[in-house]
Amino acid sequence: MTTREKPWHGVMVATALPLREDLTVDEEGYAAHCRWLVEQGCDGVVPNGSLGEYQTLTPRERARVVETAVAAVGGDRVMPGVAAYGAAESRRWAEHARDAGCQVVMLLPPNAYRADERAVLAHYREVAKAGLPVVAYNNPYDTKVDLVPSLLAKLYDEGLIVGVKEFTGDVRRAYEIAELAPGLDVLVGSDDVVLELAIAGAVGWVAGFPNAVPASCAALFRAAVEGDVATALPLYRTLHPLLRWDAKTEFVQAIKLSMDLAGRYGGPCRQPRVPLSPEHEAAVRAATEKALAEGVR
Repeated sequence: MTTREKPWHGVMVATALPLREDLTVDEEGYAAHCRWLVEQGCDGVVPNGSLGEYQTLTPRERARVVETAVAAVGGDRVMPGVAAYGAAESRRWAEHARDAGCQVVMLLPPNAYRADERAVLAHYREVAKAGLPVVAYNNPYDTKVDLVPSLLAKLYDEGLIVGVKEFTGDVRRAYEIAELAPGLDVLVGSDDVVLELAIAGAVGWVAGFPNAVPASCAALFRAAVEGDVATALPLYRTLHPLLRWDAKTEFVQAIKLSMDLAGRYGGPCRQPRVPLSPEHEAAVRAATEKALAEGVR
């Protein structure tokens, strides 16, 4: 594990959620997975993100996922996603996270409404009332709302956010964010730019592929933030054929397949996600097997 100054720093794994063959949630399996990730060198977990299929969960399931993670690794290592259709619902999920013992939450902008700047500000103001630090999540591909650096600066200046999970893949934004909002923490959002953003000053990584190969991903991030490119770059090259799947539509299925191949239970997904096509399955399988053969773990 890295030495963290704040509970959103370091390698925070966006956890895949183990579903049984009947698609019920395996809470015991999820708790064991959270513990294993921390044992392997990751700093914490992010339940109820897209990788955790939160959109398909019932309210009780969603609440239990957070409570299970906290019981497994401690509230200071859990940063739940609190995305919802409206700000009132997101605020309720943030309050639940607070009451469960979490110290930070991660929040998308409105994800069922193409919000303008005023609506985004109102959304984050409402959720901030829960009293927990908020890490914004910028994913304009799915939300159609882009938290550009100037808007992030407004959110930060108003005290509404402490960091941003940056998922655009545009590494240039890290430098503009640092100029417009000094003090706002940048967290890597897309696995396949982790080296570039870590070198640019990112202090955290909300990561997908550590679900399958946590020790190597943690080693990569540590080397990158320390500026040890000689160590980081060869490992990054080995991992990159896997990491780039994090930015593809089928990322949940791909990561769960890699988990299965690495000896961890990935299992099925709930609809609307369907199994990988034969072509995609073959590509993920080949990339995973090659990485494992080269010592990735």
